[in-house]
Amino acid sequence: MNTEYRYKLEHGSRKFICPLCGKKSFVKYIDTETGDYLPEQYGRCDRESKCSYHLNPYKDGYAKAIWEQEHGNKIDRKPQLPKQQKKPQPKPVFIPIEVFKQTLSGYEQNVFIQNLLAKVAFPFEVKDIEKIVSLYRLGTVQNGYRKGAVTFPFIDVRGNIRAIQVKQFNEQNHTTGTDFLHSIIEKHHTRNNKPLPGWLEAYNKNEIKVSCLFGEHLLSKYPHNPIALVEAPKTAVYSTLYFGFPEQPTNLLWLAVYNLSSLNLNKCQALKGRNVYLFPDLSKDGKAFELWSNKATEIQKRLQGTYFHVSDLLERLAPQQDKEKGKDIADYLIKQDWQLFRKQDIKKAPKPEPLPKVEVFKPEPVEQIVKEKSKSWDNNITELENYFSNIEIPAQPLKLNRDTTITDCSLFIESHFATVKANNGKRTFLPYLKRLQELKRFLAQQK
Repeated sequence: MNTEYRYKLEHGSRKFICPLCGKKSFVKYIDTETGDYLPEQYGRCDRESKCSYHLNPYKDGYAKAIWEQEHGNKIDRKPQLPKQQKKPQPKPVFIPIEVFKQTLSGYEQNVFIQNLLAKVAFPFEVKDIEKIVSLYRLGTVQNGYRKGAVTFPFIDVRGNIRAIQVKQFNEQNHTTGTDFLHSIIEKHHTRNNKPLPGWLEAYNKNEIKVSCLFGEHLLSKYPHNPIALVEAPKTAVYSTLYFGFPEQPTNLLWLAVYNLSSLNLNKCQALKGRNVYLFPDLSKDGKAFELWSNKATEIQKRLQGTYFHVSDLLERLAPQQDKEKGKDIADYLIKQDWQLFRKQDIKKAPKPEPLPKVEVFKPEPVEQIVKEKSKSWDNNITELENYFSNIEIPAQPLKLNRDTTITDCSLFIESHFATVKANNGKRTFLPYLKRLQELKRFLAQQK
């Protein structure tokens, strides 16, 4: 017998302010017996790709509590919540390995990867970028309207490809477009009046597409590492590049859930028995931190031997304007020198080995670096040291250029000198010398 639910999302076009993202895109739950709205937190945000807030009264105990309040301990009426007849769940369909393999090339046109090599404030070494590509199986969209976008595959512990997110970035590595590979393939076939591949027709019937964690395939390879859980794959990539790779069992293994509302018990089953540290994005009034804290508490109760700790670092330290912008840990990391985060003394760091031959991809900036002959920077370093030693270093933060804000000038100068001296003449580290020269010009103009 089909039983109607008492609490339903309101039909019609009426929308309210979402408690998470602050946009007028929130549909409230309504009590069909009374016609009243449920408390303001119960509802769903229609901005699925941007917010996806959804609090269901049947999943957090609200419906059960109301029933018990209304019926008390009466024995003549059994406390039976309305249930839909269970249907056998179809087996999930995965993206074929052949389709996935087509993304694993074209890195020379991958904007996200090329930015990490040459255009961020502190460019990364080729070997680290190759390692991050291999670790998370990052790929490239090589044709069509998303050409040059990076692909973030969601691969489960058994190696099944659950979903492939597509992200387009600008030269500042800010997101300009989000998509999924299966959606791109579907649009291509539809525009060209071609039938969909059989696997795609079956895949589209999956109720949930992103049904595992980003980086989940690494759990069996690194069984002892503590887990760091963030919202977006980009944040997991940045954090690994800064805090180190998981070869050391004491290093964090960075994984991502996909977005704020994607943290749930099903995805976290793969984390059973691990120590998990959660780093939610910032949000207005701390709603994201509160939501993840509540979810983590519930999940921990149901995953025996699993420890969840939600970091409040950003909540405590971030200014209000950053909270309103919804910044995450990656937004802060990318402004810092990654070498300062590695467990080594930069001043005593060994000189890097010659750049390896790039087999997986050959980024154009790196080819140019390899071809150029190394020249000593001794004269430049001496000139810069003389300049900075004879001026008063600003104590306040300053914006060096559109992409670089220096929060601590003294630390910036010290770390940059340490880097250029340890890698004198190595073209890979030329941006450090250039930034010191740019800072000199900037300060000279302020006089």
